[in-house]
Amino acid sequence: DGGGMLAGVDLVPSARFCDFTTSDGIAYGKIALLHGRDCLATTVLQRCVNWRNNRRCAFCGTEISLQNGTTINRKTPDMLAEVAAAARKYDRVSHVVLTSGTGDPPGTEIPLLAECTRAVKKAAGLPVHVQFMPPEDPAAMEALGEAGVDSVGIHIESFDESVLARMAPAKAALGLDAYERAWCEAVEIFGANQVSSFIIAGLGEHWRSILWGCELLADIGVYPYVVPLRPIPGSPMEHCLPPRADTMHRIYTAAAAILSRKGLSAGRSKAGCVRCGACSALPWYEEKDADIVCHRARSEQERQEAFAIRKAVFVVEQGLFEKTDIDENDARSIHLVAKRAGKIVGTVRVFPLDGKGDWVGGRLAVSPGHRVGRVGATLVREAMKRVKKRGCRRFTAHIQQANVNFFKKLGWSPEGEPETYMGSPHQLMVADLDLVEED
Repeated sequence: DGGGMLAGVDLVPSARFCDFTTSDGIAYGKIALLHGRDCLATTVLQRCVNWRNNRRCAFCGTEISLQNGTTINRKTPDMLAEVAAAARKYDRVSHVVLTSGTGDPPGTEIPLLAECTRAVKKAAGLPVHVQFMPPEDPAAMEALGEAGVDSVGIHIESFDESVLARMAPAKAALGLDAYERAWCEAVEIFGANQVSSFIIAGLGEHWRSILWGCELLADIGVYPYVVPLRPIPGSPMEHCLPPRADTMHRIYTAAAAILSRKGLSAGRSKAGCVRCGACSALPWYEEKDADIVCHRARSEQERQEAFAIRKAVFVVEQGLFEKTDIDENDARSIHLVAKRAGKIVGTVRVFPLDGKGDWVGGRLAVSPGHRVGRVGATLVREAMKRVKKRGCRRFTAHIQQANVNFFKKLGWSPEGEPETYMGSPHQLMVADLDLVEED
């Protein structure tokens, strides 16, 4: 804006592998392209069923390049294996992105993505990232894990329901719950930080909805890949303008703070758009992980580690329970964990009491050696934020009498008289959710 130099720019040389053709005479450049410095990318199915049922994404150019003759409709595993081997040899490509239009019927693209992954792995030995819509059965992603896929992208694009319905009707029709189930299953299969979702800034949403989505994704273990709109010539949005630089700066700064609190980083992504970084400046805004990283338990292993801490505190140390503190509420709870240096050192759970907005917190437990500091306070504040985002109107917890002053400092107030629970005096506390800071 001031006319000065902002940053230096290095141009990436043209890909040498594009000089070759297959034995069938197909130019390698019609099969895959170089993205960024070292990423080989392709769309294995260049057609999408949503283009034919009038539910295409307004920002999408999947079939435009096919219409222009710059690519071919279906890339076979053999084609991609041949191109990947050449790209690694001549252009030092270090990872591969396989995207796809939605198959007809939806979901049929996933087996093809698995076949292509196997072929690329065998021929070039490169990490592979694949992108797809949430499958009807999230377990279908297990085939991708078995094929050797390293990371996946399941892109929702916007967390504003009205914007998504207008810009991506097929995605909106699936609903956020379907996406969340797919994200959680993907994190279970591929691991935290190996699942990502594009969030496009500039579709018409308020910037706060972007950050709300970043928080939701990062908490699950999904990297929120925030990108500015890049209008594609020939698409319905070709004449739209991308967001202003100052708008993106504000979004990137806030999103990077969320990544820090949730322990995610582009540098830990094994393959894909997040590792490439060509479409977003978010990785450049990243800070180191916070001293205390707090998020929901993202896998069965993390849940079991949280239960182990609870048992050590409530069964072994305090003797409140004889054998286990696990009860019927655990199945419907969101289990939060706090980590230091990657190790879980504390946990708390929250669950809905009814369908009217009442939530309950409990089982706050911190390992010995981490009780001096902010672990417990971080868990309580995260629990307050979590239930508020879920529409909670009253958040309560029965706590041991000795912890009343600790909770008061965090904005909780006692209600009624102490009661005896498991032989120990407990006090009902009510949280002031108005104290919760929004991102």
